[in-house]
Amino acid sequence: MKRVSPLFLVLLVLGFFFATYNLLTMIIHYKTSTSEQWDFSNPFIQMPGNLMEGEGSNSKYHVALTATDAPYSQWQCRIMYYWYKKVKEMPGSDMGKFTRILHSGKPDNLMEEIPTFVVDPLPEGLDRGYIVLNRPWAFVQWLEKAMIDEEYILMAEPDHVFVNPLPNLARGKHPAGFPFFYIKPSDHKHVIRKYYPEEKGPVTNIDPIGNSPVIIKKSVLEKIAPTWMNISLRMKDDPVTDKEFGWVLEMYAYAVASALHDVHHILHKDFMLQPPWDTEVGKKFIIHYTYGCDYNLKGELTYGKIGEWRFDKRSYLSGPPPRNLSLPPPGVPESVVKLVKMVNEATEDIPNWDTLNRG
Repeated sequence: MKRVSPLFLVLLVLGFFFATYNLLTMIIHYKTSTSEQWDFSNPFIQMPGNLMEGEGSNSKYHVALTATDAPYSQWQCRIMYYWYKKVKEMPGSDMGKFTRILHSGKPDNLMEEIPTFVVDPLPEGLDRGYIVLNRPWAFVQWLEKAMIDEEYILMAEPDHVFVNPLPNLARGKHPAGFPFFYIKPSDHKHVIRKYYPEEKGPVTNIDPIGNSPVIIKKSVLEKIAPTWMNISLRMKDDPVTDKEFGWVLEMYAYAVASALHDVHHILHKDFMLQPPWDTEVGKKFIIHYTYGCDYNLKGELTYGKIGEWRFDKRSYLSGPPPRNLSLPPPGVPESVVKLVKMVNEATEDIPNWDTLNRG
């Protein structure tokens, strides 16, 4: 496999650092304010129309995630697929088949291990270094060319780990999504109106979501995906929008595209948890390990400062984490302990873990 440029790795680390740093104040604010906004005794934050909580769908959903052939993406996909296989047949799961949508344009060395569909990346330079822009384009190609048996699709990501059996949370044509505290369309009306005209209704019609995790009817996603792709490109091409939305631009594009098609999501707070900010696993379904977990030896979170104990996926850009990572010190929340134990189990059982994905 072609080795990764050291300069590229340095730039990638710096990009991740600044994105994480900018989120810290938002996250701290979120932890102190969301309890006043949402009723956490109810898993449903928002139900479109007159939907009843009991009107669920029993249809299987296809698990799909987009990925590259970089070692950083590969090792996360291997862990994700491992836990998909463990959870798929458990009682309460509505999981169907699995596809890694590989938008590198060519097969890689995981083709035999993980069910994979290869699609083309965007033309060179079009993503302007924002690789996530390939995501909607990848889904457009997959939906057009692949044979998908299931009626529903779960759009997932490599850094998702299934921690409990996941039922189909969608309700007919209403998808299920996760409410992100930092997606606030009403705070960006001057930008949103470039893509969501007034005749479509108030900006509050736009759900506070990204495209993942989302469980959505395939026929609905087929309508949304081209619009999602086009709006993503338009947003990236507009300097004001690009600066306003930054690394969450593509998430806003999906939310706007959904609203343009009059698609409203059921907001399900238990869809996902994000350590270290969410401390308990409970009945939640997916662990999303996008944030670094840094603690001192007293079990205290160090808030953006590298801890005496840490787990951060960005520490492993050029290759997978080693087997048998050290467990967190006493006092660290259950969610972080559970995550590390699940990573350790997967890396112990996956063949050729230490050698297959080195950059």
